[in-house]
This record gives sequence, structure tokens and C-alpha cells, in this order.
Amino acid sequence: MTTNRHTATVGFIGLGDQGAPIARAISEAGFELHAWARKARSLDALDGVRYVAHESPAELGAFSDIVGVCLNVDDNVREVMTRGGLLAAMRPGSVLVNHGTGLPAFALEMTRLAKEYGVEVLDAPVSGGHAGAVAKTLVTLVGGEPAVIDRCRPVFNSFSSKVAVMGGAGTGQMAKLINNALLMANQENLRDMLAIADGMRVEISALVDVLRAGTSSSRALQLLGSAVTSENADHLREMQLVDMDIFADAVHDLGDSAADFTNRAVLGAKALPELAARIH
Repeated sequence: MTTNRHTATVGFIGLGDQGAPIARAISEAGFELHAWARKARSLDALDGVRYVAHESPAELGAFSDIVGVCLNVDDNVREVMTRGGLLAAMRPGSVLVNHGTGLPAFALEMTRLAKEYGVEVLDAPVSGGHAGAVAKTLVTLVGGEPAVIDRCRPVFNSFSSKVAVMGGAGTGQMAKLINNALLMANQENLRDMLAIADGMRVEISALVDVLRAGTSSSRALQLLGSAVTSENADHLREMQLVDMDIFADAVHDLGDSAADFTNRAVLGAKALPELAARIH
């Protein structure tokens, strides 16, 4: 139940798996929430919390001090910003926040586009999945100007257990991509471990219990059998491979220095169904 009200009005676009619980948390924290969805039925995800629905991104932008966008790809964010009229409708001094995962270069593009309208931009992708969004324990990785981040921090705190400032524009996205890639590289480490254990005739279930309890544990191992199961592993693999495509684009200019790590992380993404079938 809301115990206080905040003066900032917050718009939100992107009521998907993570976006809907983020928007709910913002409203529950006492912010005046404004929402727009391409499909009206998507607004059903906000049943039970206070919000104002809008007919277009532009209408939402005109009412909002801070607008959070949580869409699946950069092109969809660009579409809402430009053709959807969001940027042109936002007031000078307001803030546009991208919570989706994308290219650091797009964060810089957003900043350039928004500057023409006097609008500030933050890239603030989140880590923790649907469960973390529902529990309000996401880690929010933020790139942008410190003063703007400070203005938005109370909003981020409504759905985050940690708000980490990574640096200037684009650094939040790069930190999220690194986070994702390291998870996948650790999945490949787990596949290697299984092969060695099989070769040495070690009981896998007993070994996994030891590894989870000891110093060699990892988030990749902890997720297997909980958030990652045989039922959803194929879907998650495809999502991880998309993330790795973005990561590879982001680090392309580093050349061979990033290639080995990138390839290992891709193998780890592909291994996810195999791991989910063996580690419970």
C-alpha cells in the first residue's frame, strides 16, 4: 500500500515480462504513473495500481517528468521516440530512460536526438529477470550525467535492490552486456565441468550440491533448476544468443582481444538446454 506521494510524474512504455512489474512498483512507491501500450490489453498488467492511460506516446510524454521505456530492441525504442512523437512532446528538462538492453552506440544516438529537444537521456538496463522485477530486487546499471541520475534515483529505487552508476552515456548498456556475457561464459565452464566429472565417474547431483554450497558457486549454477528449467531453456537460449549478437557488435572494434571470450559465451548460451537437462 502506498504510504507517500512523489512530485515527479513518471511515464512508462513497455509492459512486458520485466516492464509491467517495474511500472507497478513505480506506482506502488507513490509516483503518479502514466502508461501507454500499443495493444490496449497490455494495460491489464497494471490492474490494481493507480495509473493514467494515454492514447499515444506523444500524449504520455507531454504529461511526464521522467519517461521509462522497456522495449525488446533498439529499433522499437527509436520508433517510439521519433515516429511515435515521444521526444517532440516531452518538455525541455524532462528525462527519457531506456531500461531495455541494447547497443551502447544507440544510447549515444538517443542522447544526440534528445538534445535537440532539451531532453536528458539515461541508459539504465536492468538485471534480474521477471522474478527480480516482481520482487523489486533488480540491479539497475546506469549510464549518463550524474545530476540526471540523482533526479531519477528515487524512481529506480522503487524496483531495484542496487542502482549502479557505470559512467557516461552508453556505459550502462555496456555493463549489462558484460554481465550477460559473463553469465553465458560461466555456463560453458559448467559444461566443461560436467564433461570432466563424467570422465572421472563423479556423481553429478552430489557434485552440484557441493559446488552450489562452496567457493566455486556462480549465478549460472544457482539459476539452473530454479529460473532455468528444461521447459524454458530453449527459449532462454534464443534470448541469450540475441544478447550475444548485441555484445559482439558492441565489442567489434576490440578485434581479437574480445573474440575468445565472445566465442566462449556463445557456446555457453548454446549449452543451456543441455545444462538444464542435467542440473536440477
